[in-house]
Amino acid sequence: MVLQLFIGGIIIGITVLFQAIAFDVIIKRSRWLEARLNTRRSMWKAFFLTVIILAVICVLIVEIWIWALFYLAVDALPDLETALYFSVSTFTTVGFGDVVLSKEWRIIGSVEATNGFLLFGWSAAFIFEIVSTVYRREGRDLQR
Repeated sequence: MVLQLFIGGIIIGITVLFQAIAFDVIIKRSRWLEARLNTRRSMWKAFFLTVIILAVICVLIVEIWIWALFYLAVDALPDLETALYFSVSTFTTVGFGDVVLSKEWRIIGSVEATNGFLLFGWSAAFIFEIVSTVYRREGRDLQR
């Protein structure tokens, strides 16, 4: 049990670090993209926000793959498809229960669910902040 929590903590650290770096890159690239687009026009604003949301989804997908590859590396699940399916359902906290880990690894599934819950919350807050910033700037521009 302690080993599972330790390994889970390491993977959480990896995914949190990855997300922090990825979000920093997304923010910097979003400023670059926004400077080149007229986000006051609905079409460009929609395009800009779609790009941001897709980038965030890609970050979450990489994190799900990290967990799936871990399950494969320790032979906790039999193949890539099963590991990925389990990781997606656990990371998103859906948890269907049709694929389960052995007693040796079952606690780490809960650790992944906790990781997913927190990273999805952070992602939602990140998206909200970008969307709010775009609309705040638009409001300031309209007042001028």
